Amino acid sequence: MFSLASQVARRCAAPVARHQLTLCAGFAQSVKEGLTATDAWNKSCYSEIDYTISDDAAVYDAVQKFAAYNIGCLVTKDSEGNISGVVSERDYVCKVALLGKTSKEMKVKEISTKSANLITASPEESVSSCMAKMLMKDIRHLPLLEKDGSVIGIVSIKDLVKAELREKEEAIRVLSDFALGKGGHFGSE
Repeated sequence: MFSLASQVARRCAAPVARHQLTLCAGFAQSVKEGLTATDAWNKSCYSEIDYTISDDAAVYDAVQKFAAYNIGCLVTKDSEGNISGVVSERDYVCKVALLGKTSKEMKVKEISTKSANLITASPEESVSSCMAKMLMKDIRHLPLLEKDGSVIGIVSIKDLVKAELREKEEAIRVLSDFALGKGGHFGSE
């Protein structure tokens, strides 16, 4: 038997089509489905900040960034500027604080999730697909990588849920306008 999380993940990862709703008088209004990871990232706090940290930095520096930006994850980079992994608040709690170590003495690379074990997404990937990955792996952040492996951003589960909610609200508005006879070119008032 499959777990509930894997069933949800398979449904969410299914290809999503764009639907078109034809309204009266020959006008058409699109109900857009299938937002991408980039759509969610562009609206997130991560698009406005430096979401990276050197893997040679002290864990204390990462904790300061978490607090200053009110975020829960950073992408780690090696000395050559390549992505080496991610470090999260959970990594700090489980690998530093819980063990009674000090964050000023430990390096980020000692507690981060290394790139070999990293779950990532492409900028073109759908919000639903990103959410499915997060559910299956029980993670809350996904680095967005270009085809060449360069990191362009990071999205959180909160960013994805917000994007999904905005999309559903827009679909409801369009369908409501249609049901009320407002037509495609008049829109909500």
